[in-house]
Formats: sequence, structure tokens, C-alpha cells
Amino acid sequence: MAGGKEPIEVKFRLFDGTDIGPSKYDPSTTVSALKEFIISRWPQDKEITPKTVNDLKLINAGRILENNRTLAESRVPVGEVPGGVITMHVVVRPPQADKNKKQLANSPKQNGCGCTIL
Repeated sequence: MAGGKEPIEVKFRLFDGTDIGPSKYDPSTTVSALKEFIISRWPQDKEITPKTVNDLKLINAGRILENNRTLAESRVPVGEVPGGVITMHVVVRPPQADKNKKQLANSPKQNGCGCTIL
């Protein structure tokens, strides 16, 4: 492609070590679109299955990628081999985390301070 807009080859490593991809993406592809691709290609035999893009975290070179950023903005060129495949790690948020937050929000506030003011 002209103008330095070459496709970026990415594979996604799941929590159990299996991979989705590699596939080539335009640098203007958003992280949210990548997550939608991952959900559509998610292996059916996995116990944990993400339902929405918010159930997934993508990690590249130790950085959690934001949904609204593009692939080009999320790249970390240090350590990349020209023409090589970028491996991004996929983490699925456990479904219980949302329930715990709701339970904490609905629980009555308790004074946990044992301080004595003189």
C-alpha cells in the first residue's frame, strides 16, 4: 500500500496459549474492531466466552489497549521485526467482577473507621 499504510499482521494469543490468526489489518482499524473480530472467531470449545468487546482486554508489549485507539496508535515499534507478526494477548474479564461491583454499590455504607478524635 502507498504512503506507509501497509497492513499490520497481528495474531491474538488466548489465555490458554492458543492463537487466533494471524490476519492482516489496516493501520486505521480500531482496537474495538479487533475485539469484535476476536469474538467472531472465538473457539467454541472454550469454557470462558466473551460476549461483548468490554469483556476483553488486548495487551500489546505490556500495555492495555484502549477501544477507541487505532492499531497504528497502539503499536510499540521497539522490538518489532519489519514484516513480522505482532502477537497481542487477550484477557477475558471474569463475569463475576460486574456482579461484585453491583453488590458493593447496593450494600449499606458502614463506618469502618476505628479512630478516636480527641
